[in-house]
Amino acid sequence: MGLKAWIIPQERQFFDLLEKLAATVDEGAIALVDLLHDFRDVPMKCRRIKDTEHHGDEIVHRVFEELNKTFITPIDREDIQSLASELDNVLDMIEAASSRIGLYEIDRPTEAMVQLGNVIKDGTGLLQSAVGMIRNMKQADGVEPIAIEVHRLENVADDLMNSAVAALFREEDPVTIIKFKEITEVLEQATDHCEDVANVLSDIVAKNQ
Repeated sequence: MGLKAWIIPQERQFFDLLEKLAATVDEGAIALVDLLHDFRDVPMKCRRIKDTEHHGDEIVHRVFEELNKTFITPIDREDIQSLASELDNVLDMIEAASSRIGLYEIDRPTEAMVQLGNVIKDGTGLLQSAVGMIRNMKQADGVEPIAIEVHRLENVADDLMNSAVAALFREEDPVTIIKFKEITEVLEQATDHCEDVANVLSDIVAKNQ
């Protein structure tokens, strides 16, 4: 029996923290979709997303603190670091998009922004499920199908962004083009980071099953 197979209970806290972080990322995505679908009380909704992002940062900080204090980890410490960091990147992009929406005072989001928000939410919901699966590698067979679906969603987001940016350049107002293009690109970057999370999860399962 290797060291990884013998884990004292307190070292399972890493799974608790990672699951809490994945849930916080999904909470941010839900708040983003609410903002994009119901474009009222925008400053309040942006603050809510900012608060969620701060909560995510606190969890990530706790993960790294606990790693510094723990000798034996349930999975490779580098994988715990990567998973926490990539989940944090998704939430950072969600917050970055919402902050730009508030800062630029746009009248309404484009249809592409709304659809990108939906794609992000679909991805974070799947990732939350997948993060919960790695606690018990015997039950982690569902991770790879989720990873494949997250990759598909990232391709959908690429297509949405490319079409949206092409359409924007038919606008006459250069300021509108700049604002909407940047928001759209940041939303798409959130799906890129969802794909990065999926890749880390796939690697964890491959190494530990």
